[in-house]
Amino acid sequence: MAKVTLVFAVLLVLLGLIGFFGTGSAHFTALIPTWIGLILGICGKLAMSPTESRRKLFMHISVTIGLVGFLGAIVEIFRSIASSKPLDVTALEAKTVLAWLLFIYIALCVRSFTLARSSGKL
Repeated sequence: MAKVTLVFAVLLVLLGLIGFFGTGSAHFTALIPTWIGLILGICGKLAMSPTESRRKLFMHISVTIGLVGFLGAIVEIFRSIASSKPLDVTALEAKTVLAWLLFIYIALCVRSFTLARSSGKL
């Protein structure tokens, strides 16, 4: 799962950079996916450990960060839609992609944790 975490980290960094530079570098909040991706990347790299307890610790930290990011993205999507301000479609699309990427990541982690538990590895 650590390698999958690194793949999602790269995707999130790219999403943040594309969103930031695609909007003319005007809004630093477009870099939020980049920061989430960097944190996941660090945790994914630290999870590549021969020590089982260290691997479990950093993977659980990673999925928790993913869950917090997912919930934050969902809240921001609803806030954007409910706002009286004009809808920024680019920002809404970036938030939606962020939410979907993190949802998929969380689902893969939960599946991996469940399989590990049922096989007796956890």
